[in-house]
Amino acid sequence: MTYTMSLLLVALVVGLIAVASNPTPYFAALGLVMVAGVGCGILAGSGGSFLSLVLFLIYLGGMLVVFAYSAALAAEPFPEAWGSRSVLGYVLIYFIGVMMAVSLFWGGWHEGSWVVVDGLKEFSMLRGDVGGVAMMYSLGGSMLVICAWVLLLTLLVVLELTRGLNRGALRAV
Repeated sequence: MTYTMSLLLVALVVGLIAVASNPTPYFAALGLVMVAGVGCGILAGSGGSFLSLVLFLIYLGGMLVVFAYSAALAAEPFPEAWGSRSVLGYVLIYFIGVMMAVSLFWGGWHEGSWVVVDGLKEFSMLRGDVGGVAMMYSLGGSMLVICAWVLLLTLLVVLELTRGLNRGALRAV
């Protein structure tokens, strides 16, 4: 389990570097989908299987909308891929930054400390993520409503900003 979680964490860092270093929306959206999948795998490996499934479905639905908008608004005939020189320069800079952070915090890592949330209870009647989901919907209900309202407002603002002068939302930038 430790090796699987370590591999998922490395894939998460590589995916985050791919998202941060790429100026083209096509490839950045692909890296963001990879980061979402790996992040949900880390969450499922830590014991939150239901929450990771819900997060994966909601996040990929949102990413479908973001990818459609970015693909419609980015009219690049020759987009920069991950192999171009400028993108590789950014990847190298971010990778050096990650390695510096790893060398700074290397002494605090303990390899055998990956324990799922249900592994510490002997006779548990419920899974560990069920309590978190119940708390999210009971005490966090008002926060869910506020977040839904903010997402709707953000969607309307983005639609208004990309509308342009009488040409509609689909236009070349």
